[in-house]
Amino acid sequence: MGVPRNSPKIFHEKKTLQFLLDLDSRDNNKRNQLCSNPEYEEILSIIYYCSYIYTFTDPSESPSQQNLKRDKLIKLLSLVKSLKRPVPDEILSPLFAMISENLFRPLPPPNTSIICILPDDDDLIATPAAAWPHLQLVYDILLRLIITLETKTLKDHIDHSFLHNLLHLFQSEDPRERESLKNVYHRIYANFTSYRSIMRKAMNDVFLHYISETDQKHCGIGELLEIWGTIINGFSIPLKEEHKVFLTRVLIHLHRPKGMQVYYKQLAYCVYQFVEKDPMLGVDVVKGILRYWPVTNCQKEVLLIGELEELVEIMEPEQHMILALPLCTQITKCLNSWNSQVAERALYVWNNEQVVKMASQDIEEVFPIVVEGMEKNLKWHWSRSVRQLTENVKEMLEEMEPSLYSRCLSQLDLHDSATNQEEMRRKQRWESIEMAAKRNQCIQDSRRLCVTN
Repeated sequence: MGVPRNSPKIFHEKKTLQFLLDLDSRDNNKRNQLCSNPEYEEILSIIYYCSYIYTFTDPSESPSQQNLKRDKLIKLLSLVKSLKRPVPDEILSPLFAMISENLFRPLPPPNTSIICILPDDDDLIATPAAAWPHLQLVYDILLRLIITLETKTLKDHIDHSFLHNLLHLFQSEDPRERESLKNVYHRIYANFTSYRSIMRKAMNDVFLHYISETDQKHCGIGELLEIWGTIINGFSIPLKEEHKVFLTRVLIHLHRPKGMQVYYKQLAYCVYQFVEKDPMLGVDVVKGILRYWPVTNCQKEVLLIGELEELVEIMEPEQHMILALPLCTQITKCLNSWNSQVAERALYVWNNEQVVKMASQDIEEVFPIVVEGMEKNLKWHWSRSVRQLTENVKEMLEEMEPSLYSRCLSQLDLHDSATNQEEMRRKQRWESIEMAAKRNQCIQDSRRLCVTN
């Protein structure tokens, strides 16, 4: 059968010896051109030198050689900044090979000391990377390449495997390295539009693994959430369904792990932006937070009370009506907490005008619960400051709805009276049971005496 008329011609290039010699000759010419360029020759020699990795733990390593490598990296960074585009692949390939060799290394086992889980301790370095004097410069070189070179030039070197390896390094316990990683990863996300969906999914996988494996530690959740914060900030309205799913299946569930305090600020910022863009999401967010409310973690309770207060401020009255009862019920439980910090933080919520407006949306249901909580504090709470704050809130609520408040007090008194009467009846029943048991025991004892006699 002949070849169709409009089909393209197919050329078969024979791999003869002459062809291979010509190909090798062309490659040699390229290498000779690079070597004839003093700037490229210097860069290549530095790259090959910097590809050697120092452990900083082997006593046989020479400190002078380690310092020399650092000087070489400083020189390489300076040369990279002065490079004129486009950079030949014969330079980029060994350069990215050197970067990968230095960065993509096995991380030490996680340190579980208390210093790693304390919030607001950014200056504390739990396990500093020994090679940081070298790593810092390698990160600077990588960031410079991403900023200055075109994405089509870098795509052959920054592929999916490269991104996966970068994401793995977020487990580093050195906050300096995580900060550099955050800058690099976010810059790649900004420049490589075709990678964005893959990068979002990869970060979500890290979050979901951390949520499901609650006994495992991951130091980089906060930095990854910072990247997500800038991504969410750029979302257009109305939000896509994919992004809403991320909120409900990932961000809300990130409130559950024990170590939430470490990344709370970044998490609250992401959630706040979602609700700010679409206030209708506030109901799902608040219900999700209430679902994962801690039982014994007082620090976490204080943080969550603050987050709920901020969310209430940006929600619409329609959402207030739905959330008034469950939200005020949880706040009342918190103001009755025996931990004074939790109780005080819950009482301060009533200074917020939006919270008071929310409570007024369903005031007939909310007030009896709140009044009962106030009276419990005034009678039983051990902390003088909590009792004083409770008295202040009580005065404010009485001024807001005096007749309803007095009616709630009356109902509470009736309930307490009924409860006391039921308690008295229960005691009387037990006393009668005990008396009957004693009489029965006496009868049995007398019968035994008769039998023995």
